[in-house]
Amino acid sequence: MKAIIVDDEKDSRDILANYLKKYCPDVTVCGFGESVATGLEAIRQHQPDIVFLDIEMPYGNGFDLLDKADDHTFETIFVTAFGNYAIQALNQSAAYYLLKPIDIDELIKAVEKIKHERRGENYLQHSRVLLDNIKSTSQQKIMLPTMEGFEIVSINTILYCEAVDNFTRFYFEIGQPLLICRTLKYFEEVLKDHGFLRIHRSYLINPNFVIRYSKGKGGYVTMKNEQELEVSPNKKKEFLDLFER
Repeated sequence: MKAIIVDDEKDSRDILANYLKKYCPDVTVCGFGESVATGLEAIRQHQPDIVFLDIEMPYGNGFDLLDKADDHTFETIFVTAFGNYAIQALNQSAAYYLLKPIDIDELIKAVEKIKHERRGENYLQHSRVLLDNIKSTSQQKIMLPTMEGFEIVSINTILYCEAVDNFTRFYFEIGQPLLICRTLKYFEEVLKDHGFLRIHRSYLINPNFVIRYSKGKGGYVTMKNEQELEVSPNKKKEFLDLFER
């Protein structure tokens, strides 16, 4: 696979290139960029399979580069030392990213995932979902990995999520539930900025779809689909405070 590295720091570009040469023999670095403009030029010149893209750069960021790219015939691995906001966006779209300083095992894992997913038809959609989410505030989407592939759904259609061992079952306003290959803890972090609330070790809810609360030690909420969910006693105050606000 051909790759380019876009990073405004020369040392970072050189270190990553050396790591790829030593630990990822299937990847050949064919070009570099140090800004949005030079990164776009390198993409057009080399037509890479993978772009290693720094998020924070002078005169624009990695998301600006993706937005300006003519077409996405490549997969992106984001490289960043900054920004929880960026990590939230990346997790939500199931995009690949590496934190600086780069961990070699994580680098190998990201490259192997791309090699695996390139065999499918939809592997380029990670970046598309990410860009859609950055541009939109009302119709943001989330990419949900299933046993068969993945589903892309609008966040505002999710009723609640239920822990099922190391998986999570998603329930929607319309349609059948989906069993997703991630833990509830993972989605609690990804969805917290969208108002979702953990009410129990087994449940993460969208408060917009609560239609009833019944008192008790912790109490129970009834969701729009008429499903009754238990509220843990230690989550009761946080839940009630949310609705008082």
